[in-house]
Amino acid sequence: MAAILGLILGVLIGIVVHPDIPIVIQPYLPIMVVAALDALLGAARAYFERNFSDKVFVISFFSNVIAATLLVLLGNQLGVGAQLQTAVIVVLGIRIFSNVSAIRRFIFRS
Repeated sequence: MAAILGLILGVLIGIVVHPDIPIVIQPYLPIMVVAALDALLGAARAYFERNFSDKVFVISFFSNVIAATLLVLLGNQLGVGAQLQTAVIVVLGIRIFSNVSAIRRFIFRS
């Protein structure tokens, strides 16, 4: 419950404050958001399956965001940034839909 309240509070603060995002980070922000969403949904799935670990969640969250960002950065350096960004989005999208599907099955089974 505290996590949901924290998420809602964070979104409201972000809407009110309008934080400035540095130009250097702007190309990577969509990838960071999708990677973070993947980690959050993976944590929700683990919670429903009764094997959630906060340590695993924190490590998964940051490693997903960093790995996805570094892949896109590498793609930009090699001149194939758009293609690599698309690949990262596809892979993370598949994982997100897989987690959502598992969560949905759990909710309707209960």
